[in-house]
Amino acid sequence: MSDQWLFESETYDNCNCAINCGCQFNLPTTYGFCQSAYIGNIVKGHFNGTPIAGLKWAALYKWPGEIADGNGVCQIIIDERADQAQRAALETIISGGACKHLSNVFAVFASTCSKFCETLFLPIDLEMDLEGRTARAEIPGILKSNAAPKINEFTNEPFHVALARRSGSFEFTYAELGLGTTSVTGDMEMAFEDTWALFCIHHFNQDGLVRERSGLSAWLCQ
Repeated sequence: MSDQWLFESETYDNCNCAINCGCQFNLPTTYGFCQSAYIGNIVKGHFNGTPIAGLKWAALYKWPGEIADGNGVCQIIIDERADQAQRAALETIISGGACKHLSNVFAVFASTCSKFCETLFLPIDLEMDLEGRTARAEIPGILKSNAAPKINEFTNEPFHVALARRSGSFEFTYAELGLGTTSVTGDMEMAFEDTWALFCIHHFNQDGLVRERSGLSAWLCQ
């Protein structure tokens, strides 16, 4: 692989499935189709020498049926603060390029999409607590989203659910789960309420998922 890059993002994902999203449990989607909004903040990264840390991004997806059946639509949104080189770098990574075949979630999803809408360059407002399972995101004129932990109906306290993926994942090694509500307007219009929310570290390079224990899982050693 001639391109050399690193993409480490604190990421929040909200899709229209129930909290047992089929993507993670090798099951069909909850309602027979998938709609999803990823929003992230890059904490470390570069692309062939171009720094990308500190920039935010979003990727919106819609599939008419199961993801594996294809015909998906994608729209990428990149932090308006990115310069021309950074915009090109992020668009390449998020569209699934410059990496080994199907080696990360962007590449896998891109392989199932038949249409990519125009990439947008907009301000992305994102506040996120990965361990607390909370998020608030807004992209003016396009997206509003928020998330919180699932509440235990017996104790009324936050219910802790997490996923550890030692192998078999092209997206993360560890993720915290909650419930999110998202509305999207424009080319990718969609809306869902109190559905699957995932909080993870997306840690990829040109070879695929970097299998390194996430700082999110530090509590496992306590």
